[in-house]
Amino acid sequence: MKYLIISLFLMSLMACSSSLPMVQSMDDIEYILPTKKIELSEKTSLAYIEAGSGDQTLIFIHGLGSYLPAWNKNFNELSQKYHCIAVDLPGYGKSSKGNYDYSMTYFAGIIKEFIDKKKLDNVVLVGHSMGGQIALTAALQYPQMVEKLVLIAPAGFEQFNKGEKEWFRKAMFPDLVKFTTPEQIRTNLSVNFYNMPEDAEFMISDRIAIRGANDFDAYTYAIAESVKGMVNQPVYDFLHQIKQPTLTIFGAQDNLIPNRFLNGGKTETYAKDGAQKMPNNQLIMLEKTGHFAQFERADEVNESIKTFLK
Repeated sequence: MKYLIISLFLMSLMACSSSLPMVQSMDDIEYILPTKKIELSEKTSLAYIEAGSGDQTLIFIHGLGSYLPAWNKNFNELSQKYHCIAVDLPGYGKSSKGNYDYSMTYFAGIIKEFIDKKKLDNVVLVGHSMGGQIALTAALQYPQMVEKLVLIAPAGFEQFNKGEKEWFRKAMFPDLVKFTTPEQIRTNLSVNFYNMPEDAEFMISDRIAIRGANDFDAYTYAIAESVKGMVNQPVYDFLHQIKQPTLTIFGAQDNLIPNRFLNGGKTETYAKDGAQKMPNNQLIMLEKTGHFAQFERADEVNESIKTFLK
């Protein structure tokens, strides 16, 4: 009886998905600029968009489960003044997917290899959420490579004990992502915002559309392994070693940081605690703003970045 119920549940999910627009591959998702690809080690093809010129190169690193269009409202504006590159991390978007390590040091190594292969200098890493933790890891591993950091609601400022880390490892698994319903997808993405803007709707439609993609299973695996990567390689105890000038921006109403189930409390408490550990950090708190600050309050974030980089 139990297996019949499960089968009926899965059939209902598939029936629901069949009536929604799908893409054959995540490569079919529409981006604001033509996608370039570069071949790295381990047969890794890294997808990215590139525009602008200037003395500084900004590399935008998206968060967990996300992709480079998360930076659409920042990329167009900032590329008018700076050389800008937004990447899809391995396992995400239009980049290759596979049985990669998906640790924070792995992602940091990918960013380094990309920078080396493109022969970039005066690099500013701009990371959101998990991308912020990756940027911090890269700055710690390769300090000479990173000139400055811009962190938007970065993961890594929150501490978890041994039991909480194990909870994360067990709570996130590929099928949990795979069988998320369209309604839950909308809820999950909406919670990233204080007030979700209409021009963020594409994130929901894209996320629903890729459920039929031939590389979707590999994407769900990447998400589950990336969660393990974040909890297995925390950066909190090493924040004092970040010497690069750093701009940190948090939304005061961030619903994801801190974790509401494990820690709770105000986002500002964690933001200030992490920021003050870095000797050259500037912290900005944006009121009436959620986790996706760079999209929800793009004008303020863009101007803050420009001021910081002057």
